[in-house]
Amino acid sequence: MDARIDRLQRRACARSGVIGLGGGLPADELFPRALLSRAFLAVLGRADGDGLQYGWPEGSRGLRAWIAARMRVRGVAIGEEEVIVTSGAQQALAIATEALGARGRRFEVDAESYPAALDLFRARGVQLVAAPASERVVASYVMPGVTNPRGNGLDHARRRALLASGAALIADEAYAELRFDGALERPLLADARDRTWHIGTFSKTLAPGLRVGWLLPPPTERGAALEVKRELDLQAPGLAQAVLEEFLARDALDARLSRARRFYRRRGERLLSALRRAFPSFRVREPEGGFCVYLETDEEGDDAALLALATEHGVSFDPGSLFRHDGASSPIAMRLCFSSAPIPDLEIGVERLVRTFRARLGRSRRRGSARRTWST
Repeated sequence: MDARIDRLQRRACARSGVIGLGGGLPADELFPRALLSRAFLAVLGRADGDGLQYGWPEGSRGLRAWIAARMRVRGVAIGEEEVIVTSGAQQALAIATEALGARGRRFEVDAESYPAALDLFRARGVQLVAAPASERVVASYVMPGVTNPRGNGLDHARRRALLASGAALIADEAYAELRFDGALERPLLADARDRTWHIGTFSKTLAPGLRVGWLLPPPTERGAALEVKRELDLQAPGLAQAVLEEFLARDALDARLSRARRFYRRRGERLLSALRRAFPSFRVREPEGGFCVYLETDEEGDDAALLALATEHGVSFDPGSLFRHDGASSPIAMRLCFSSAPIPDLEIGVERLVRTFRARLGRSRRRGSARRTWST
């Protein structure tokens, strides 16, 4: 991440009264505190010490069986032995990147994509190419269920192109179960098992603090993936795995997900409505799921400077440059998250963004460089 943006975001989080429309955090009120507490106590009460002892790099058998069963419902015929439990989806992504021997090689990514993935690829020496790539690539990184930052799904033409490409597919399904219509698309894994690295996580659907995700590598790559996993941290947190396994045995997860989808959809609709009223000349599309919308402008400028100004006016956001494969800060765009802020704060936050753009226009006029391309 750009160090200046990182400092600004930390400052915004620490500053009292700033409404945070960045970060992509799940709603605190959806965390299943009581059930997780009971599951935690049940695990600690076991005589065998399960969850407190070392485990195998691939993860607990019970949790892997649950994940495999979940995937079979979606049309992927796999067994628990094919699942690797990871320390969050980010580690799954790191394992796939390392196992692919990515340094110096080309990866295809969406023109705007998940910043932590882009940062990881850059740190590993990957050359990023925006989709659709005109040259040959080693792998394509995609978020088939719900993309980040745009919140849309994978269209049929793009899916066909990916399946026909022959490249490795890194399919990050972090938000897949949070499509507002409840539809679960057929995983790429079902149609390209021999080259798909399927990534999932409990961070968006249950709680990110658990730090538990999973990786389904191509069958021929499982040994290499496990070796990378072993080198990184020996195993995903054993206690978190045991608590999750106990929790999933007690909880009706699908009913919980249905409530979460309705919850996030309502918040998304309110933020979208407020943005369209406030910024009719800016571009924003209705999200199909996830936690955020992506607001695009024709404004030229430094999005980090705009974030600093917005913080002064009591609101923060995620600058568009974080999501662009080339890191460009112009034209200005921003990811605005509706997931963790109450609805009144969403609407107040938009009002503060309006004041931010007015203040920016005023500063430009004083410098003699004003060019208004928006209206409120």
